[in-house]
Amino acid sequence: MKQKVIILGSTGSIGQNTLQVLAQHADAFDVVGLGAGTRWKALATQARYWKPQCVALANGAHAELAGAAPAGCRVITGPDALTRLVEETPCDCVVSAIVGAAGLPATLRAVELGRKVAIANKEALVVAGSVLMPLARRTGATILPIDSEHSAVFQALQAGRREDVERIVLTASGGPFRTATPAELARVTPADALQHPTWDMGPKITIDSATMMNKALEIIEARWLFDMPHDRIDVVIHPESIVHSLVEYRDGSVIAQLGTPDMRTPIQYALTYPQRLPCPAERLCLHTLGKMTFFAPDAERFPALRIGHAVAQRGGTLGAVLNAANEEANKLFRSGAIAFTDIAALTEEVLDQHDCIAEPDLPALLAADGWARQRLAQCAARITEHAARSR
Repeated sequence: MKQKVIILGSTGSIGQNTLQVLAQHADAFDVVGLGAGTRWKALATQARYWKPQCVALANGAHAELAGAAPAGCRVITGPDALTRLVEETPCDCVVSAIVGAAGLPATLRAVELGRKVAIANKEALVVAGSVLMPLARRTGATILPIDSEHSAVFQALQAGRREDVERIVLTASGGPFRTATPAELARVTPADALQHPTWDMGPKITIDSATMMNKALEIIEARWLFDMPHDRIDVVIHPESIVHSLVEYRDGSVIAQLGTPDMRTPIQYALTYPQRLPCPAERLCLHTLGKMTFFAPDAERFPALRIGHAVAQRGGTLGAVLNAANEEANKLFRSGAIAFTDIAALTEEVLDQHDCIAEPDLPALLAADGWARQRLAQCAARITEHAARSR
């Protein structure tokens, strides 16, 4: 029997890589649903090729998408389209690859339905890990990570008992500015920050990598996904991006997962676990690799790491606030409205102003998300007004 798969975020980087993996193993998988945010033309092209039962678009263009979709393919549009796609299309696995908090409702619904969820949307766990993981335990849903770092940790955890784990070590490329001075960081432009030295990712995630806010989010994600206290989650800079993460056991053994920097490998492992099938990713050749380097991150250069640990320690609504404030600051930087160094500074300012709810339900998390976006905009307006007066 083929495994029936829905892809949320099929037109993005992770979604496209997922489709490449599924094409490689067409005898094992059947794409029954595709969902996207705004890119209706790309979604229609995918639908004509894959002929799913249903496609969903969160933001408009119903008539255009319906006219371009293949015969027999149901079209759903509107704010709840992705959630309805999950609810109304029977499947075995949901790939959650929508960037940002927008993917949370549909991911939660998949978990409520007890589905297997291959999750690349780290924001869902950052915002609602305290809700998502207990819900998965109640419904029997399986949550498998697609992030290369968390997939590596998941694989390394197969080597021993959870109670014997000493710590998790997440690797980071360090982005394009790992050796930049504070003065150089203040002058970084969006074009500079979008040039990642190793990975090919979407703009939001690429900027997060440059600020290392992606590692802050991954610390929080690992805290929930692996039920690990924040002070047993470390980050190490590894520019070559060959070691994707490590697990240290209490006997001193360190188990690492290595591979070329290609998202198709962790995507395929999440889809096929516990099986391993041939993958289209380039194989790692140790003979030609040369050296690998590791060093501690500079907390002064990358304050996001300190912020991530603080949020992982306190929990509550702070994850929702961090994620929302960073999303808005990231967008403002890409538009040229604020400086690169303002991203972490403004995010931390919003966090400091938030009255944390220790044990929130989903409405409280969504309220915190909305508050953080509004507050970030207000804080950013102060900066832009000051800059305008200075000119």
